[in-house]
Amino acid sequence: MTSQAKTLERDQVTPIRMFWLASLSMILILAQSLSAQARESFAELAEKISPSVVNITTSTTVAGRTGPQGIVPEGSPFEDFFREFQERNGPGDRPRRSSALGSGFVISEDGYIVTNNHVIEMADEITIEFFAGDELPAEVVGTDPNTDIALLKVESDEPLPFVSFGDSDTARVGDWVMAMGNPLGQGFSVSAGIVSARNRALSGTYDDYIQTDAAINRGNSGGPLFNMDGDVIGVNTAILSPNGGSIGIGFSMASNVVTRVVDQLQEFGETRRGWLGVRIQDVTEDVAEALGLASAKGALVSDVPEGPAMEAGMQAGDVIVSFDGREVEDTRGLVRQVGNTAVGKSVRVVVNRDGETQTLLVTLGRREEAESAVPAAQPGPDEDATPETMDLMGLTLSPLNSEIREQLELSDNAKGLAVMDVDETAEAYEKGLRAGDVITEAGQAQVLSVGDLQDRIAEAREAGRKSILLLVRRGGDPRFVALSITESD
Repeated sequence: MTSQAKTLERDQVTPIRMFWLASLSMILILAQSLSAQARESFAELAEKISPSVVNITTSTTVAGRTGPQGIVPEGSPFEDFFREFQERNGPGDRPRRSSALGSGFVISEDGYIVTNNHVIEMADEITIEFFAGDELPAEVVGTDPNTDIALLKVESDEPLPFVSFGDSDTARVGDWVMAMGNPLGQGFSVSAGIVSARNRALSGTYDDYIQTDAAINRGNSGGPLFNMDGDVIGVNTAILSPNGGSIGIGFSMASNVVTRVVDQLQEFGETRRGWLGVRIQDVTEDVAEALGLASAKGALVSDVPEGPAMEAGMQAGDVIVSFDGREVEDTRGLVRQVGNTAVGKSVRVVVNRDGETQTLLVTLGRREEAESAVPAAQPGPDEDATPETMDLMGLTLSPLNSEIREQLELSDNAKGLAVMDVDETAEAYEKGLRAGDVITEAGQAQVLSVGDLQDRIAEAREAGRKSILLLVRRGGDPRFVALSITESD
């Protein structure tokens, strides 16, 4: 082919390419324009779901004041003056009514309504106001303070408009969301924003919050957080704010947590969460090294009181790596997994014990029934030997005897090493050990004397480990602490 022919072919192809590139650019611009137009208005979505969102007004009887307490100190020369002032302004001890406002949403045509527990807590009367202006009294079906969720019920002659829960796990950071409710008592209001973060934890055991910058203010509590399909993916619960107003950091309890709670409240009037019966803590890097684990994952068992885990043979020092076929990342994940499992179900729990894995079959109890249970003390003889005080790893240690047990208010059969003092420059102090703590195990073996602890340190050193794991109790609460071991220890 001559160079002239090549030039002719190139001249014919270039316009075709330019045409397709131009067409593709126009398609992209049109798609972006349509997408932008779709985001410009939430009017259709708001119109569709507004009838299912409600305002909640509660009324509570509050005890009146009984005198000038809190205004002036008792015995102050101004005490009589303030008492006379209160008497002139009416009886201070007369009960009074207090009102509060919140939000909620209808989840069934027969009148079930979801809101926050703190919205209706201690309320004597609950009134539901619907979008059309109608009002109905509501009764509490059940509450769950752990997730701050409450389920209410109203009786209506007509089927009520309702909304459905969506899958909160499909929500992505950056997705559009819309919040509805009764902010600051101003009536029905809509705000829009995006999902700012997922899986946020505030303070609760079962926390799984969606963080959003959609405006959430006082009065929005209990209202729904919608995705763009009109499904509820969260219940607006809390805000982070220095002044009580929205600064763009709001939190909604994820719908996948709420739906399980609502189902149980609707069926039983209360929650029924699974209970394993262990005290646990996260596996840190130094704890993993002390135990010879490949990675800092799982949940370290610090105590096994009487319950399902003890019956299945679980021991303090075990690391739970799998629960009911799912890998355990940390304590928060395990608590949620156990809580979401049915009471009475037998599950396989894989633990790492002394470097080897074991599978235990545990039949779960019910957490609500066990929360007030007190672990039984382990019986044992009272060996009141002469104290053998020694400094080790920055700790001044002494075996427990009757005098020390009495000082620390311990039971007569408590065993271990009492921490008499802690060097404030030592690693032990940095990791939270204090005088009055009791070390009951070292290297997952019981220690009754300083010699026992020295033997465990020697064994850990011979195994090539750089730290040793101590089981420390304070006020009856156990936790594991890994301390570095040096040649001088």
